[in-house]
Amino acid sequence: MRVLAAILTGAVFGLGITISGMGNPAKVLNFFDLAGTWDPSLAFVMGGALAVTFAGYRLVLVRPRPLLASRFALPADTAIDRRLVGGSALFGVGWGIAGFCPGGALPMLGTGVADVFVFVAALAAGIVATRLVPARAASDESHPAATAASKRRT
Repeated sequence: MRVLAAILTGAVFGLGITISGMGNPAKVLNFFDLAGTWDPSLAFVMGGALAVTFAGYRLVLVRPRPLLASRFALPADTAIDRRLVGGSALFGVGWGIAGFCPGGALPMLGTGVADVFVFVAALAAGIVATRLVPARAASDESHPAATAASKRRT
C-alpha cells in the first residue's frame, strides 16, 4: 500500500509540474530575468504549493500518526545555520543556471531530452558529494593527527 501511495503521489506531483510548465527551463529562467522577459507564473505556482502545503500540514499533523507509517518523519533540527544558508544559495544558483530544479527535472526524464539527463546526473553527483564531504570532515576531525594539528593551529 505504501508503494502504491508513493507512486500515486509522484504521479500527481509530476503531472502538476508538467501542467504548470515548470519542467520547461525557459519558463523558470524567465522568472529570474527581472530586467528582461520576466514571467511571474512561477510565483503563482509556488504560492499555490505553499497554500496547499500549509493547509495539508494543519490537517495531517492533528493525527496521532500518518495513515501508512508508525510515526511522522519531521526534521528535528530547525536551526538556520551556515550549512543551510550555503546549501540554499547553491541550490538557487544551480536552479538559475540550469533552469531545472529536482522536482521539475525528474518528471522531464520521460521526454528523453539530453539536457535533462545531464542535469539529473549532475544532481546525483552533488548528492553523493554532500554525503561524502561531511563524513570525511568528521573522520578527519576524529583522527588523532588531525586533532593534534588542530590544536597546534589554535
